[in-house]
Amino acid sequence: MIEITALHHVSLIVADTERSLAFYRDLLGLSPDPARPDLGYPGAWLQIGPQQIHLLELPNPDPTDGRPAHGGRDRHLALSVHDLDRLRQRLEAAGIPFSLSRSGRRALFCRDPDANALEFVELNAQ
Repeated sequence: MIEITALHHVSLIVADTERSLAFYRDLLGLSPDPARPDLGYPGAWLQIGPQQIHLLELPNPDPTDGRPAHGGRDRHLALSVHDLDRLRQRLEAAGIPFSLSRSGRRALFCRDPDANALEFVELNAQ
C-alpha cells in the first residue's frame, strides 16, 4: 500500500512573478526559497514551514475571470493562520476583497492577483 505522508508543495500559475511576490511575500509574509533552480521560466518557491507554494510564470490555460465570487466554490488552496483578524486587516488595508467562510469556521477566502482562490483557516479554530 502507498503511504502518503504530507503535502510537499502546490503550484500556482501566475502572469507576473514580481506582482505575485508583492502579494505572497510582501503582504502575506512568505519567504522565497533561494534554492529554486533555473527552470527555463520565471517563478518563485515560497516556504510555508516544510511545505512550499511554487509560483509558475507560464501561460494560463484556465480563465481568470468568470470565477465564483466566493473562493470556497472554486478550486482553492487552504492555509492555516494563527490570527485571522490580523490577516483580515491586512487584506482590507491592501484593498483585497474577501469573503468569510460559509461553513461557520473562522476562515476567509480571497484571490491572488491571478484569481487563484485561497482559503485561510484560523489555526486555533480548527
